[in-house]
Amino acid sequence: MAIVTIVGRPNVGKSSLFNRLIKERKAIVDDMPGVTRDRLYGDVEWRGKKFYLVDTGGLLLRDEDPIMEGMKGQILQAMEESDVIIFAIDGREGITWMDEDIAMVIRKGAPKSVIVAVNKLDDMKFDELVYDAYPLGFEDVIGVSAIHARGVDDLLDRVTEILPDGRIDDEDEGEIKVALIGRPNVGKSSILNQLLGENRSLVSDVPGTTRDSIDSLIELSDGTKIRLIDTAGLRKKSRFKDDIEYYSFVRTMESLDRCDVSILVMDGSEGVTDQDKKLAASVVERGKGIVLAMNKWDLLKGTSERLGDEQRDLVRDSLGFVSHAPLLFTSAKTGRGLGEKVLEQVIGVYERRKGRVSTTKLNSLLRDILAFERLPSDKKGKLLRIYYCTQADSAPPTFVFFVNERDIVTRSFENHMVNQIRKLGDYDGVPIRLFWRNSDGKKR
Repeated sequence: MAIVTIVGRPNVGKSSLFNRLIKERKAIVDDMPGVTRDRLYGDVEWRGKKFYLVDTGGLLLRDEDPIMEGMKGQILQAMEESDVIIFAIDGREGITWMDEDIAMVIRKGAPKSVIVAVNKLDDMKFDELVYDAYPLGFEDVIGVSAIHARGVDDLLDRVTEILPDGRIDDEDEGEIKVALIGRPNVGKSSILNQLLGENRSLVSDVPGTTRDSIDSLIELSDGTKIRLIDTAGLRKKSRFKDDIEYYSFVRTMESLDRCDVSILVMDGSEGVTDQDKKLAASVVERGKGIVLAMNKWDLLKGTSERLGDEQRDLVRDSLGFVSHAPLLFTSAKTGRGLGEKVLEQVIGVYERRKGRVSTTKLNSLLRDILAFERLPSDKKGKLLRIYYCTQADSAPPTFVFFVNERDIVTRSFENHMVNQIRKLGDYDGVPIRLFWRNSDGKKR
């Protein structure tokens, strides 16, 4: 698909326009300037034509702040990748020196089709303000109101008129979708950059510089396509200081919902934290595959020859409910444990998550359980009876046990059955779901 990028100075409504064009709330919208720091992608289809829409952070070319310097490079790269640029300005405020700086950069770059979107014309009485934008030097100028959807159809019509035909193929349904999750500043974006071999996500030593989720697609030599999703770092809910933090939490959960496998990145110098445990629990709850990455291994100081084994035991003890997950000790700085190694683990978890257990193995498991196990009972001494079991689904593997009374099943017995099923197949990194249904014992 072709690529269309929205650029402009802070607080002109770029993210609101982005959300309006993709018809969903995906970008963070707030009245605080500069809340969009990285590129954010979304698919748009209009009148039978599709394109990829990119939202960028507010551009201040004269700001020498380190974060802003990083944003400049990101935005300029996004503009270079684009077929069409939507240059958003605030129509109510008129042209500012910041707008003029951006216009100059656009004109100096490679020739692009540019549409000036004069935003915040919320009422007809402001329509004449659109003419104030022509001194910027671009022919296509359209007045819009992202909040009230005024002029948005005209903007989309013009975009699709000047778009080239199919630049990038549609997203392949065979992609493996992988979400990088973790607390702020554990190195998710650095790991993403290592995997991609380019500075795709804004990296800084300031915690939380990634506030939205970012997609990147890589293709391996065997044709396997992996979509990497770098997500916002999650803080504890009690530490959400404003709506921005809340939206970041929501975006991360949504990214987790749409992935196949997650890479939980943790800080090796800090060990496993309560927030890491909660993130791992969220992965299991959603039935997603999981790979554990203990990052910043280069920072660990220790003279023990068994440092790796000791740390592995600590992680397994702290995250017992995902002790089956592959564990890698990584360093985004040196590249340790990354590249093919982590991708091999991701692909392995993805394939195992689709696995199925044969009926023969399930029946054999039930025979062993009934013959040698002490089954749970209720307060009146009524024993649990298991009549039969079937695998109802995969991705994640889901099993249904038909019993005489499901209320007798205890949590410990369910965990025991999960462990028994794991022995039937290779389920490392894969959550297993069990359901218990009352039955009269007759197969249907």
